[in-house]
Amino acid sequence: MKKNIMRGKKRKKDIYNDSWMYILLLITLVILTESLKTYTFNVGNADLTYSVFLLPIIYFLTNYITRKYDYRKGVAAICLSAVSMVLFIGLMNITFQKNFTLISIVGEFCGYVVSQFVNLTLYYFVIKNTTSPYLLLFTNYIFSLVVFYMVYTFMALQLLVIESYWIGYFITLTIQIMICLVLSLIDFLEQKGREN
Repeated sequence: MKKNIMRGKKRKKDIYNDSWMYILLLITLVILTESLKTYTFNVGNADLTYSVFLLPIIYFLTNYITRKYDYRKGVAAICLSAVSMVLFIGLMNITFQKNFTLISIVGEFCGYVVSQFVNLTLYYFVIKNTTSPYLLLFTNYIFSLVVFYMVYTFMALQLLVIESYWIGYFITLTIQIMICLVLSLIDFLEQKGREN
């Protein structure tokens, strides 16, 4: 009798895998981030895109997928969202008859993929090997954002002739640090709740 109950529970768990919903949400957020890059607001002398608010949430969602399922699902989510980003940029360039050059997507693509894998690897290490990880989770988010902008900057260096670039860079990181504080707390409290 007990074996039948255990077998029934295992079948229900095996049959319903909702990871595809979270991966689809991640893909949607990445595409929304690309769409919002054309809309800007001004802080001081820097023009910032509205996508600055979504990048920390994208890292948070990737970490959630990794924690809820496993590392491989996190990698799959990164790969699928990166491919969807390239396809979306290509489709928009074709739709609006812009010149589609490799340089227009290399910086964003490489920055996204490298920073996501850095984020994922460090996050997985933190949740598996530490007991009180709030500060480490927060540091991971910030480090991932810095890696994103560093790789993006190196790849698109020829586009950085704008004087206000560095002002925008630090204002963007400041806004995202505040968002990451909240996301790290949510992540920490959820992990703490699972342990209890």
